[in-house]
Amino acid sequence: MRNVGLTTHQRDPVGPRRRHLLLVGGATGAAALLAGCSETPARSDDAPGESPAATRLRERAHRGSAALLARYDATAKAHPTLAERLRPLREETARHVAAFAARPDAASPAPGSPSARAGAGRKPAAAPEVPQDGRAALTELARAERLTADERTRALVDAPGELARLLASVAACGAAHAFLLSKDD
Repeated sequence: MRNVGLTTHQRDPVGPRRRHLLLVGGATGAAALLAGCSETPARSDDAPGESPAATRLRERAHRGSAALLARYDATAKAHPTLAERLRPLREETARHVAAFAARPDAASPAPGSPSARAGAGRKPAAAPEVPQDGRAALTELARAERLTADERTRALVDAPGELARLLASVAACGAAHAFLLSKDD
């Protein structure tokens, strides 16, 4: 019987692999992962004005980011010892809220528009419940980040150009947040 050895082919990496970046610990890893988070609102290269479907998609993404922001705030309030750890992720999430609120064709909806009327009668959302255990609170926050990132990834199919890029960027950032929240210190 002849001994047949298995061979593996090493690819020549051009730079660090994503897996390596995800495994990097400490502040360096957090900085590398958060580098994908955008600080500037989207600018539209698409046609002036958004289609009604794109506007609904942007508004849904805005609500999702606002819900995550409320979850960060509630978690930091319930667990003050976690507040400093959550601060940079919360700040990024606040930028996501602002990015999705920015409309490419106007600073805000016209007072009588359907978008303005839709938000006028809504009650503010109740603060999310936060587990009493700090580790469970982080797990729940990571779960919310993953679910929101997954929703945004699914929405890419229906999103026009610049909105799709924004959704993809924020989804990737949310996945990085989930990783950082899941990481044991």
